[in-house]
Amino acid sequence: MSIEKVILAKPRGFCAGVVRAIDIVERALDFFPPPIYVFHEIVHNRYVVENLSKRDVVFVDSIEEIPDGAVCVFSAHGVSPQIVDLAESKKLRVIDATCPLVTKVHLEAIRFSRDDYSMVLIGHPGHEEVEGTMGEAPMQLVSSVEDVARLDVPNPDRVMYLTQTTLSLDDVADIIDALKRRFPGVKSPAKDDICYATQNRQNAVKEMSERVDVLLVVGSQNSSNSQRLCEVSAVAGRPAYLVNDEDEIKTEWLDGARVVGVTAGASAPEELVIRVLEHLRSMGATEFEEQPGEDENVHFALPQELLHPEKLMV
Repeated sequence: MSIEKVILAKPRGFCAGVVRAIDIVERALDFFPPPIYVFHEIVHNRYVVENLSKRDVVFVDSIEEIPDGAVCVFSAHGVSPQIVDLAESKKLRVIDATCPLVTKVHLEAIRFSRDDYSMVLIGHPGHEEVEGTMGEAPMQLVSSVEDVARLDVPNPDRVMYLTQTTLSLDDVADIIDALKRRFPGVKSPAKDDICYATQNRQNAVKEMSERVDVLLVVGSQNSSNSQRLCEVSAVAGRPAYLVNDEDEIKTEWLDGARVVGVTAGASAPEELVIRVLEHLRSMGATEFEEQPGEDENVHFALPQELLHPEKLMV
């Protein structure tokens, strides 16, 4: 084993939306009698979900699984209006942990649909965020440049695109270019939908790729932004591996690697990063450096339901 140095990305790990979502569940546990139900994983991280599951938090993939009148938290990825209606019909006491940046995309979908635009969403099929956004208004999903050629829109002069917040900027750029070629007048959001945290973490990986031999990304397999970090590194010519924790690191990945990079997806806790660093120390690493990077000072307010929890009391 030849590891000499570990370079730690900055920024990494929890974004403001994830901090807010986990804080919402923690506060709900303080305010309300257990169990607390969460629709879908609160964030896409196995460690976080398993820890909360030990504390009377029940994660469900269907609103029907939740008893009538129970406390229900919507995950950070957002939900469709149909889910909101179903929760109301069951008289659930809902606390909405949707990331404000995802809510922004929902509001854009509603507004531009009302203005008779044909809506196109750039995203991954089956992702909870995509399902929630597509429930807000009629729209078509594209995941590749090839999908753009198959779009069927009634008025090519009134097309608007939105994007899933956790995508790779490079991947989105290719699809947007294809949309502009097919629909020269296509409109975009006033600000990019891809969130600041996704952008910053990808930028850090791009910079790091020039200095490391291999990259370890701490995050879960179902975390879109974590997967994108691996892709960004691979495009830059550095192999990258996604791991939940130190136990998933395979020694052969690091054979011949003198400098190892470490980062974490936006839903991965710092505790897991520290465990990975300690594991690399046990493998022989003696020098550790945090790469200079963007300081993130973003904070999102808690939802009204938790500012006035008495309104949800029964």
